[in-house]
Amino acid sequence: MRTDEEFEEPEPAPSGPRTRDRPPLVRELLLVAGLFLVYKLGRQLAAGHTAEAYRNSREVWDLERALHLPGEGVVQSSLLHGDTLVQLANTYYAAVHFPATAAFLVWLYLRRPGHYIRARRALAAVTAAALVLHLAYPLAPPRLLPVTGLVDTARLYGPSVYGPPDADQLSNQFAAMPSLHFGWALMVALGLIAVTRSVWRWLWLLHPLVTLLVIVGTANHFWLDAIAAAALLGLALAAVRRPRHVPAPTAVPRPRRPARRRTLVGAGR
Repeated sequence: MRTDEEFEEPEPAPSGPRTRDRPPLVRELLLVAGLFLVYKLGRQLAAGHTAEAYRNSREVWDLERALHLPGEGVVQSSLLHGDTLVQLANTYYAAVHFPATAAFLVWLYLRRPGHYIRARRALAAVTAAALVLHLAYPLAPPRLLPVTGLVDTARLYGPSVYGPPDADQLSNQFAAMPSLHFGWALMVALGLIAVTRSVWRWLWLLHPLVTLLVIVGTANHFWLDAIAAAALLGLALAAVRRPRHVPAPTAVPRPRRPARRRTLVGAGR
């Protein structure tokens, strides 16, 4: 006869992230820090092209009108209905961009290491391509172009991350095309949608949507800046290799115990 132990359910194998797929932490910290330094250096190298940046900005504005894109002023006028709303938009622009992207990479590294490398490579590719465009096509943001009729909401209502363009030594304000704010936000949303299974995962698209409204409403970017960033991200994702397929954990059965014979009382007498 079989005993009850033989019918016990098999124990599932551990399903946590596979540590062998996770790259060394120190190397990743150095890579991300290096990417940030290149990003800042590239923006500085792109500075000093004021006349060209304003000329390109006028061309982008005229192109958007030729394409019948909605004016950026439609979004800004909605923000200017109340001081609180426009201040929230300025805060979102200043405080969410880097922390949200960093948190996304950290979460992938810890929980989805197989997808982390592809996301990091895609972000690096988009950032590198953006720096090339910043150098080749300096572009003043719409808040600096008088013909747009837009105001600098960060300067008027705060908080602001930029100083006067001629005296700002920390950032290049003539690097509006493409918008890395939007490109990174879209990568975060697409990445989280791809690696999670919750029915609510599509709500991550609110991050790039809100980012788009914020960068346009605060007059830091044109619509075409976001479109260019989305196109670059699409090319980067197509070029970066997908992670290896990770098979679903399988059940590992327990070894069966040998059946013990039952001895009848009085047998063999």
